[in-house]
Amino acid sequence: MFGLTLFPVDEQNANIMQDPMRLQMMLAKPTDTSLSYNVKYSDLSRPAQGPINPFQTGDGNVLKRKNVLTGYAQEAAISDATFTSQHRTFQSRGYAREPNANGNYVGDLVKAQEFGGRDIVQMKPSGAPRKRQKKGDPSIVEGEGRYLGPWAKPVDEVQYEERDAEGESELGSDEEYIDESLVPAISAPMDKSATAYQDDLTNAETSEYNGSSEVDYMGRSYMMHPPNKPVEIEKSFHPKKLIHTWKHGNKPITAIRFFPTTAHLLLSASADAKLKIFDVTRSQELLRTYSGHTKALTDTEFSPTGTQILSASLDRTIKLWDAETGSCLHRQKLPAIPHVIKFNPTAPHEYLTGLSNKKIVQYDTRIAPSSDSSNNNNDDNMTQEYDHHLGPINTLTFVDQNRRFISTSDDKSLRAWELNIPVPIKFIAEPYMYALTRACLHPSGKHALFQSGDNQIVVYAAGDRFRQNRKKSFRGHNTSGYAIDVDVSPDGGLVASGDSGGYVCFWDWKSCKMFHKIRAAGDGGAVTCVKWNGQTTSRVATAGTEGTIKYWD
Repeated sequence: MFGLTLFPVDEQNANIMQDPMRLQMMLAKPTDTSLSYNVKYSDLSRPAQGPINPFQTGDGNVLKRKNVLTGYAQEAAISDATFTSQHRTFQSRGYAREPNANGNYVGDLVKAQEFGGRDIVQMKPSGAPRKRQKKGDPSIVEGEGRYLGPWAKPVDEVQYEERDAEGESELGSDEEYIDESLVPAISAPMDKSATAYQDDLTNAETSEYNGSSEVDYMGRSYMMHPPNKPVEIEKSFHPKKLIHTWKHGNKPITAIRFFPTTAHLLLSASADAKLKIFDVTRSQELLRTYSGHTKALTDTEFSPTGTQILSASLDRTIKLWDAETGSCLHRQKLPAIPHVIKFNPTAPHEYLTGLSNKKIVQYDTRIAPSSDSSNNNNDDNMTQEYDHHLGPINTLTFVDQNRRFISTSDDKSLRAWELNIPVPIKFIAEPYMYALTRACLHPSGKHALFQSGDNQIVVYAAGDRFRQNRKKSFRGHNTSGYAIDVDVSPDGGLVASGDSGGYVCFWDWKSCKMFHKIRAAGDGGAVTCVKWNGQTTSRVATAGTEGTIKYWD
């Protein structure tokens, strides 16, 4: 506001406004704070003349001076997604919503009313198929029916071009013309019988005995071990010939396990979602088949006494079986895929599983899981959870008289844990490390061997320090693309591993030199499972992608 100082009105000052030559006297300088003449009331109440002040609203409030080249820009909190959608809407439709709370539109308000103020995200395309022009005749160069070949445009684009030629409005850069007559009718909902959710097959377990007789002439079960006592192997040798072959199925075998202590039975898990037990020492026949999983099995394990079997599958379930009768004793639904399972040797009613969601979970089979079928993550019987890994779990190995265990993961790290304590006592992650996919414990209990992703077997101490033994590294095989087992002979003198090329490789434990290799699979097959028979000096079972188990001596 200017401060006005009124002076007596004289006839000379009253004629100033009527004299164009002296009109400049009316215009006050921006620095002036007073007028040198009295202004008439009629002049003060006269309507404003000249250009409209762009910085003054209709209610008399003066707007802020422009702070950018095109006007005044005011800060507003807006997300990147909202800004992008409004920016693209303004580019294609010519209008956008103001970022403030009043919800007004700027730009082409006619278009905003036509489209109901929707942005391009809310304008979903109909998804109708687009027809293309005919390719034409190669013999015609110009005119109707000329050859277009791969340059034939969609029919709707041609219609769009013709419509623009008639002078109609153009479509936006992100629009396309869709013939509504081509939109398919909404089909009826799919029948439930055509889906995989009609029947829940995870609770339908069956078992079939395939052997000649479930009892021998004395009434003893087929699970009964031979009368001879377990022996301690003093010297082991690498196998030289194939002595027997078992056919599990046509799909790859994911795990094989010998019966604890006596090794007179062989358990196999396959991608056909079935478990099978074979006799090793007597008739060498298929004894029993366990069915109940709906997807491929990932791991299996005998209990320390051999009376029960654990199986894990891609259907996110773990099942506990009675080895002799084939009945399912326990079902556990999981929130993720179990990659590895291990019985707790000190408490056979507990087991640990490594999941694809980076967690290691410990369950108690004495507690029944929740009966709520809608709850796929029932943790009523969970006793502990270890969740420090950053990737899917690959291996679990009990060490130090089963008081601790070592876990490895796809995060290229190794962690050691005290059992029942969810905080790692040792963490190893070096820049040169690769993911450790398979593991086994040396018979001495002082070392743990791990199959590394860089085509070598590395060794770590299994005592208190868990330090890598850099002097022991077993190389010469190829494991790319597969999780291949590693195992040690009963006397600890030989190391065995499969190979992606179909070989079984043997190294000397002391010198780390490979001195034998056996071709155990056909062309294109990989040997992924290798297990020593702990009651013989040189017998090894191998299996892989061919679906057969081979027994070597």
